[in-house]
Order: sequence, then C-alpha cells, then structure tokens
Amino acid sequence: MTDTTPYLIAGLGNPGAEYRHNRHNVGFMVLDALAEKAAIPLRRVEFRAIVGKGSLDDMRLILAKPQTYMNDSGQAVAPLINFYKVPMENLLVIHDDLDLPFGTLRLRPSGGTGGQRGMESIVDKLWTREFARLRVGIGRPPGRMDPRDYVLHDFDGDQLAVLPELMDTAVAAVRMFITMGIEKAMNTFNGSLFDEEE
Repeated sequence: MTDTTPYLIAGLGNPGAEYRHNRHNVGFMVLDALAEKAAIPLRRVEFRAIVGKGSLDDMRLILAKPQTYMNDSGQAVAPLINFYKVPMENLLVIHDDLDLPFGTLRLRPSGGTGGQRGMESIVDKLWTREFARLRVGIGRPPGRMDPRDYVLHDFDGDQLAVLPELMDTAVAAVRMFITMGIEKAMNTFNGSLFDEEE
C-alpha cells in the first residue's frame, strides 16, 4: 500500500536544450534518471515546473524540474510544497556543487546554501534551511576559468564516460532517502565514486 504522505524531489537546472548537458544541470539529470527508474513520466507543467507524479517503493513521489532558471528555483519549489502539503522532512533538493570533486555525492538533512543560487532562492521562499539536499560534485574550474562559465559548460569526455554510474548511484541515494531516511542514506552514499581507485 502506497504511503499517502508525498515526497517532493526537486532537481535544479536551467530549462532549454542549450543547457541540457551543462554541469549546472546535473540536478535535472539525476531527476530524469530517477523518473526513468520509477517509470514516472515528466509531462505536466505546474507552478512553473515540469512535474511527474507516481510512486516508488510504495512511497508517493512528486518529481519536479523548476523551469524558472536556476536562480529563481524557489518560485517553483515553494508553491509545490504548499499545494501538495509536503512535510519539510519529505523535501529533497538535488543540485550541483563546485566545492565537491566530480563524482562525489553529499547528502545533508539541512544547512547552508554554499553560494548555490538555486538553493538560496529556495531557502528565501521557504523561510527555512531545514530540508534535505543532495549535492552532486562537479569540481572546480581549471586554471583561471570563471566559475560562472565553468558551470554552463558540458561535462568533458572523461566525466561523460562515468556519468551513467554517477546517475545510478545518485538515484540509489534518493531511493534510500525515501525508504530508510536521511541518516541511512548519508552513511551509505556520502563520498566519492572513485574512493576505491585512489
């Protein structure tokens, strides 16, 4: 029997084909992979987000990709939270993180924004930092490259090769979050895909 209390899983990114494979859109990429795994079509547009509704592991899921552009993500996430009466502990936001090496996942039950503009917008609209987030490391830009340019570039060839594995691991982390809670997911998935190789 499906639990009737919904989870809202929001992946952050920028709408438009030109941004699709950008590092900044890794939140969208994880959400797409999750939607495929759960067989939840992302077709509806609600509250300035592309939304899919269904269930996974007997949990009711609302998947959302804000279409506001990254910096205004809160304008989509906050109305969805309010409309579907999602408890704050059932919200998970997935986004890129410059300060984590590529291939690193970091779940947290709450905390700051790390300067990530999409997260700043969500915190501003929700009036709280007390919600879970899954940060996906994209690494720092090489040399003197501007971080703003770096995040809007596509992943390079070596990174593209392991991106499917990273997506699978991130989806498994989300799945554990909704079935076993944030602590278990943190203990299992926080770290790098490449730890064993270093």
